[in-house]
Amino acid sequence: MRIMGLDLGDKRIGVALSDPLGLTAQGLESITCRSVKDDIKKIKEIAREYEVGRVVVGYPANMDGSAGPRAEMAKSYAGRLAKALDLPVELWDERLTTVAAEKLLLKADVRRSKRRRVIDQVAAALILQSYLDSHRKIK
Repeated sequence: MRIMGLDLGDKRIGVALSDPLGLTAQGLESITCRSVKDDIKKIKEIAREYEVGRVVVGYPANMDGSAGPRAEMAKSYAGRLAKALDLPVELWDERLTTVAAEKLLLKADVRRSKRRRVIDQVAAALILQSYLDSHRKIK
């Protein structure tokens, strides 16, 4: 079963997928936001195509852990996704993932124009990898 990670933004939604064993996360694409209905439809198509069994949505809590307007929006969006996809949807702390994604892309010497196109999916991959790492069964 694959797990999908989402980094919600105002203009784009970063999408990442785990491998079938749930060990690693890879950025898949960035969805250009049109309307919530259209965006959820696209996410549903991806979930079907890749046989996703769970979705992890980045939860942008404030640095003190409190929920601001963006966090409340993510919570609401996650609820709508769960109903539309009929899959478990979890919120996952995403504080500073976009900053980490930017640093990672700068270190890799990715040009600015390309960074803008991939930063959301890299952030989604970081969110998802953090989730996978924390849920890995220790043997």
